Amino acid sequence: MTRYILALDQGTTSSRAIVFDQQGQIRFTAQKEFPQHFPQPGWVEHDPRDLWSTQIGVAQEAISGAGLRASDLAAIGITNQRETVLVWDRATGEPIHRAIVWQDRRTASLCDALRTQGHEGLIREKTGLLLDAYFSGTKIAWMLDAVPGARDRAERGELACGTVDTWLVWQLTGGELHVTDTSNASRTLLLNIHTGDWDDDLLALLRVPRALLPQVRPSSEVYGETAPGLLGARVKIAGIAGDQQAATFGQVCLHRGMAKNTYGTGCFMLMNTADEVVTSQNRLLSTVAWQRGEARTYALEGSVFVAGAVVQWLRDGLGLIRDAAEVEALATSVPDSGGVFFVPAFVGLGAPYWDPYARGTVVGLTRGSTKAHLARAALDSVAFQAADLLDAMERDSGVRLSDLRVDGGASRNNLLMQVQADLLGVTVTRPKVTETTALGAAFLAGLAVGYWQDEAELEALWQVDCQFEPGLDPAEREQRLVRWRRAVERSRAWAEEDV
Repeated sequence: MTRYILALDQGTTSSRAIVFDQQGQIRFTAQKEFPQHFPQPGWVEHDPRDLWSTQIGVAQEAISGAGLRASDLAAIGITNQRETVLVWDRATGEPIHRAIVWQDRRTASLCDALRTQGHEGLIREKTGLLLDAYFSGTKIAWMLDAVPGARDRAERGELACGTVDTWLVWQLTGGELHVTDTSNASRTLLLNIHTGDWDDDLLALLRVPRALLPQVRPSSEVYGETAPGLLGARVKIAGIAGDQQAATFGQVCLHRGMAKNTYGTGCFMLMNTADEVVTSQNRLLSTVAWQRGEARTYALEGSVFVAGAVVQWLRDGLGLIRDAAEVEALATSVPDSGGVFFVPAFVGLGAPYWDPYARGTVVGLTRGSTKAHLARAALDSVAFQAADLLDAMERDSGVRLSDLRVDGGASRNNLLMQVQADLLGVTVTRPKVTETTALGAAFLAGLAVGYWQDEAELEALWQVDCQFEPGLDPAEREQRLVRWRRAVERSRAWAEEDV
């Protein structure tokens, strides 16, 4: 019997479900956007019910759209927006607050206080992360303090907490499983990445009760099955990984020194460091890439908060385009940005700057600047931010990259990929299947149930679609990067007086 893998890809702006066949090819995709909530400047929230309703809706749509029944699925793999965190009632399953999204900056002042108290070194050593509002731990503490009675209820074990993967597994199993995988857990500020378990010192520091947290499991194993009646047949849930780690696995960056960059709402570059936790000297993150059995694979990561979201802003905020796909044609209508530089620090800056008080900035405008120049500067900003990441990554790892594998929605923009190759000075390689986040979740689930036998089989499935070679003179590249960094400096610490 021909069987398939269903990947659930719960992202920042939409939920997707993709059915993959044994060749790693897409059989059917379903996707649905959901509302974003911005209650205050710098605050970003999701309704947990929207996350679940859209995800189960597209799952059912993908199964039927592929002409399948749930019984045709060998397993389900889950990948998700990371750091976004939820707290809910164990008895009723009702959330006590909207999910606080990874982009949210409300706990920046708490992070500042912990840094002033001298705790950043401990956090860095145990978690591989920087002390920043991006991560889940301070968000959980904020929720327990902000919702009346929540802290007492958490101490009594009445509440459950988790990142989005945990919420989806809870819903899929009818509340039977409260689990997460090591890759997601490593993004919370609460996991010791050397031991792979929650750390008592960190729990005490951030005042998060252990009773609130899910069990930490490997990224590829059978956790359980979907609840009876949910999909028409019970299906094994067998793979979980945070979206960027899943994309790294889907790009089969399985060996030390291989790297990928994903262009989604944000932009995330990961380099495989095998079984070694590489401590960054350039403000990158050390993170768990995935865990299979007892073996943990680590990565260096650079995180950019606003990448594809800048195109969404051109569409929804400014009305310059009606559809995101129009941005390439508009940006290509001019030879360059005309000296305009756009720093999309809408929610602060991520690596390597880590400035929660930076804000979006456009410099270099003249009377000759047009919406096409702004669109070109917006695309350029994505490539410039990635260039900052690669520079830091090469210095930390000692590896000079020759090829960067790319994926995510914006990787289909040929202009952006060519600009990226030019600014990096390395070959940019786009695979035939750019939905590598979902593919990675499918691969992890498939390995756990024997759908694929080993990693060598996965490497044989990966195929190149297009390669972009750098064509920019090195002196010109350096000049552009210098001007970009001048623009970044003008965006920094802008909102500090508002806190």
